[in-house]
Amino acid sequence: MSKRNAESVALTKMASAGVVFRHLPLIKQSLIAIIGNTGLFVKFVCVLLIIGYGLSFSEAAVEVLSVTPGYLLPPTFWLWTAFTHCFLEVRLWQVCVDLVTLGLCGKLIEPLWGSFEMVLFFLLVNVCVAFISALFYLIIYMCTFNPEVLFSVQINGMAGYIAGLSVAVKQIMPDHVLLHTRTPLGKVSNRHVPLCLFLTALLLYLCHLLEGLYTTMIGCGIAVSWVYLRFYQVHSNGTRGDMAETFAFSW
Repeated sequence: MSKRNAESVALTKMASAGVVFRHLPLIKQSLIAIIGNTGLFVKFVCVLLIIGYGLSFSEAAVEVLSVTPGYLLPPTFWLWTAFTHCFLEVRLWQVCVDLVTLGLCGKLIEPLWGSFEMVLFFLLVNVCVAFISALFYLIIYMCTFNPEVLFSVQINGMAGYIAGLSVAVKQIMPDHVLLHTRTPLGKVSNRHVPLCLFLTALLLYLCHLLEGLYTTMIGCGIAVSWVYLRFYQVHSNGTRGDMAETFAFSW
């Protein structure tokens, strides 16, 4: 991470921390209500997220736990970062978004899938997001020959997994309407959430309000989760995947 980016992140952390501390009792009460009735796995991930945010104040920890494309790929093979990067969020608002999303989606998905499938989906999406994102930046490097693409980019956080959860919710409740107001997509339902999430991230990136890294992770998370749920997920009746028309890869 460059010095300028590091200073920007530090200032953002200080500002967001000030807001959070002013509303800490309300935030604490809300998070307890959301996470309180979730399964053990979701609670475990939430605890690791909080620990990861604490570690994000150490530049050394950020470097060791984040996926740096140049270090994940040969010859260094920092393979452990594919498993640790998801627990490291560098901004407090991202931690809050992750905790709320994990709590709400966990309550919906875990009773239907079971704990083992939740763990498998979590590992699969996060590890694949790490490797595919690193490969994406390797391709950019091959086109630009800019070494900063390989060694200054640090892939961390749960943006890819959160995007993957939106695909899972689309599979489970595709026709649940979120916004009754007419839009170019018609009434906005769960089936539109992955597209809206990706387009919002892309728009924020084009407006220089969000790093391109998050757009990459969200796109990878959507693609990986859809492929797994569409073709490979094993169900209790022995079937694989979900070939329903409502879950086809169409926006």
